[in-house]
Amino acid sequence: MMQKTRSHLCGKMSSSSITTNTTSTSRRDHEDETECEMRPGGMVVQKRNEKDGVPALLNVRLRVLYGVLRYQISVNSRATFGEVKKVLMGETGLQIGEQKIIYRERERGNKEYLDRCGVRDRSKLILMEDPASIERRYIEMRKNARIEAACRAISCVSMEIDKLAEQVSAIEKSILNGVKVPEIQITTLIEMLMRQAIKLDNISGEGDVSASKLLQGKRVQQCVETLDVLKISNPMAKPPAVATAWETFDSPPTTARWEFFN
Repeated sequence: MMQKTRSHLCGKMSSSSITTNTTSTSRRDHEDETECEMRPGGMVVQKRNEKDGVPALLNVRLRVLYGVLRYQISVNSRATFGEVKKVLMGETGLQIGEQKIIYRERERGNKEYLDRCGVRDRSKLILMEDPASIERRYIEMRKNARIEAACRAISCVSMEIDKLAEQVSAIEKSILNGVKVPEIQITTLIEMLMRQAIKLDNISGEGDVSASKLLQGKRVQQCVETLDVLKISNPMAKPPAVATAWETFDSPPTTARWEFFN
């Protein structure tokens, strides 16, 4: 009877130990599966352990120093520094990749938590702009300046071509009406158009600048081709009529001989 009781107790203990081991194993597996989590801002960070025992406030106010500027923002005490950068992006205009946050003389990574780094209410953070982003911005500003200069130059050339195109139209109209135009006038106009073409060649640019440059170049080419055709038909036209002497001056009055002598 005692042997049956002992075996029965041993069976219960072994069953209990198996259950305990199974439970602990499942807990470990569950913890391994939830090592990462998605933050509200869309950033994947290490999952927080609620048993850390770190007291947290609902929101903390942070003082941010950015050069001579001062900002005060409010964020969740369990936010990451990456989420702080998102808030500062709206305040400063700096993109997340352009920001560096210094706290306690150390640069903080985007996935680090505020409370775990010792950030509390009214803590002070130092915001700096990444030197690489400053260089990129400088390069972008120089590029934009070159584009603006090229656009202004093309605009000036376009206005000159407009004036020359009007002269081409006037010459074409005269020749079609049968009026001969001096050869030097056509030759000079062609030379002036070619000068504008040279100006266009000296303008460098890409994208919209290149398209505008190509458009004005085609206008110059069309005007020159029109003048070349007019040079062929110009000799066939009649020269402009020139008034003769008798058409421009009245004949002197005739005086009778008897009027000169009394």
